[in-house]
Amino acid sequence: MSESRQGYKRHGARYKARRRAVDILFEAESRDVDPVAIIDDRKTLSNAVDPVVAPVAEYTEAIINGVAVELDTIDDLLSEHIADTWLLERLPSVDRAVLRVACWEMLYNPDVPVTTAVVEAVEIASQYSTDKAGAYINATLDNMASKVDELRERAANPGAVSGSDAPVAPWDDSEELPAEDEAEDSRP
Repeated sequence: MSESRQGYKRHGARYKARRRAVDILFEAESRDVDPVAIIDDRKTLSNAVDPVVAPVAEYTEAIINGVAVELDTIDDLLSEHIADTWLLERLPSVDRAVLRVACWEMLYNPDVPVTTAVVEAVEIASQYSTDKAGAYINATLDNMASKVDELRERAANPGAVSGSDAPVAPWDDSEELPAEDEAEDSRP
């Protein structure tokens, strides 16, 4: 093997789709536009007679559509699992994009093994972000991976409240109210 090929890692179509999804999510946040609109624009530009951009892979589109639909749930779950000293909105936008892609894959795409989503996210972060990004992205996603079944259930039922989290009535209902018949009899 030649020296220039050492350390070379061949990436498949899904890795490239993830990387493009991160690019599009980053662009959407930077420009404050809907990422689905960017996908639509890219598809139009790639279908032109003289294409200006590469076609959008189906998996990239699936990721973007999935993240766009589930963004609130994804961000809530990510906020719960990042280190206590960090806030999701304070992370660099490229790191948020990487985390969102990986989180969507972990929770909403059963075809992708959880470890694959984590490893690929860390690799993309190491290419696109700071030297420290890979470590905290790995820690965040590992934390989520350790309870992925619970998180998938929560993601599937975002409005559901578990028994221990159910609100408690602020009144004391230990006193019994009179039966309807008794209440009617006491009227003048």
